[in-house]
Amino acid sequence: MTRHFLDLADAGGDAIAAMINDAIDRKAARKGWPKGKVDADAPLAGHTLGMIFEKNSTRTRVSFDMAIRQLGGTSVVMDAGTMQLGRGESVADTARVLSRYVDAIMIRTDDHAKVREMADYASVPVINGLTDVSHPCQIMADLLTVIEHDKALPGSKWAWLGDGNNVLHSIVEAAGLMKFSVAIGCPQGYDPDGTYVEAARARGADIRICRDAREAAADADVVVTDTWISMGQLHAEEKLAAMMPFQVSSDLMARAKRDALFLHCLPAHRGEEVVDAVIDGPRSVIWDEAENRLHAQKSVLLWAFGKLG
Repeated sequence: MTRHFLDLADAGGDAIAAMINDAIDRKAARKGWPKGKVDADAPLAGHTLGMIFEKNSTRTRVSFDMAIRQLGGTSVVMDAGTMQLGRGESVADTARVLSRYVDAIMIRTDDHAKVREMADYASVPVINGLTDVSHPCQIMADLLTVIEHDKALPGSKWAWLGDGNNVLHSIVEAAGLMKFSVAIGCPQGYDPDGTYVEAARARGADIRICRDAREAAADADVVVTDTWISMGQLHAEEKLAAMMPFQVSSDLMARAKRDALFLHCLPAHRGEEVVDAVIDGPRSVIWDEAENRLHAQKSVLLWAFGKLG
C-alpha cells in the first residue's frame, strides 16, 4: 500500500509519535552543521520529491526542499501556472505522469479534492502541503515545538483564537489522536467544519467552541492563532470586524497559564490577529515552530516512504 499523508489521521497517533521522536533525534544530530549537509545515514539517497505549488509559499517551499536534500535526495519544484496542470490537464493525468518521474509528490493547493484525486491516481506517496481544508504538515511542526518546550501533549489544553480554518481543522484532528483538548474562540458564523470536531470528540477529545475569547484562553497551555484573511478570500472588512474581539493581546495571554506557549504558523498580520507584544514576547515560539517545519517534514517523508513507523 502506498502511504499518503493527506490528513493526520492517515498516519494515526502511534505513527505521529514515531515521527516526532525521529524529528527530535535528527534535529539534535545536526546541531552545528551547515544547512546543506546531508544527514549521516542519507536515508533517501537517490529519491526525488516533486513539489507542486498552486498557492504562494515560503516555509512550505523551502522546508520541503531542504528536507529532501538533508535526507540525501533531490527535488523538482513546479508552479502550477507553468505546468500543463495550469492549462487544463487533469489532476489524475498529472498524477499518473509524475509518478513515472519522481518518487513522491507534495502539493500545495486550494481545493482539498485535488489532493485526494492526486492520491487516487498516483502510484507514489502524495503529501498535503496545504489545502483549504487542512494543513497537517504545519501541525506536525506545532506538536514537535510544544514537546521541545517541555509540554506533554496528552491532557494539555490548547486555545485557538480566530477563524475556523484549515489549520484549526488539523489541530482538532491532532487533539483526537494525541489526547489533548481544544477551546475554540471564534465568532458566530466562523466555526470549524463539524466533521473534524465530531471525529475528534469520537476519539475522546474535549473540543469546545466559545464565543468569548477570554473563556477560550483561560488556563491554556498553548495559545494559537492564524491570519484571519486567507489568500483570495472576499468580504475582508466584514470578517475583520467580526474577528477583532478574538485578537491575541497581552491581556488575553494573561488568561492562559504563566508558562503558556504562543504559536502562529506565519505569515502574521501584526495588529490584526496578534499584537507585537505577544508575537515578539517571551512566550512566543514562532521561530522554533517555523524551523520545525523542516525537521517534522523530514520525518513525514520517511514515514511516507515506509522507512518509519
